Amino acid sequence: MYFQLNAVSIAAALLFFSAAYAVGIKKQTWILRGFRRERVRDQDKLAKIAGYFFLNSGFLLFLNGFVYIPYQESFTPSVILAYGVCTVIYVQKTMAE
Repeated sequence: MYFQLNAVSIAAALLFFSAAYAVGIKKQTWILRGFRRERVRDQDKLAKIAGYFFLNSGFLLFLNGFVYIPYQESFTPSVILAYGVCTVIYVQKTMAE
């Protein structure tokens, strides 16, 4: 593990942070794909959960932009994808009609 600047990860993290702001704080759930907004019972809770997903994923990408860990090229996308799938399953099971 050592420090290395990776501009692509930092740029992706900034995109995730802006999505977290738009969805989590501004409650713009129309940005989210894969959900029918009329089927979700609580739009505020959906915005909060999706906002935290984008914030946590952006934080992980931001850290990977500065700290190099062996095999992070395959580890980071799979962790974010698995986290996203778990988030979608949770929303579909608990909040969708």
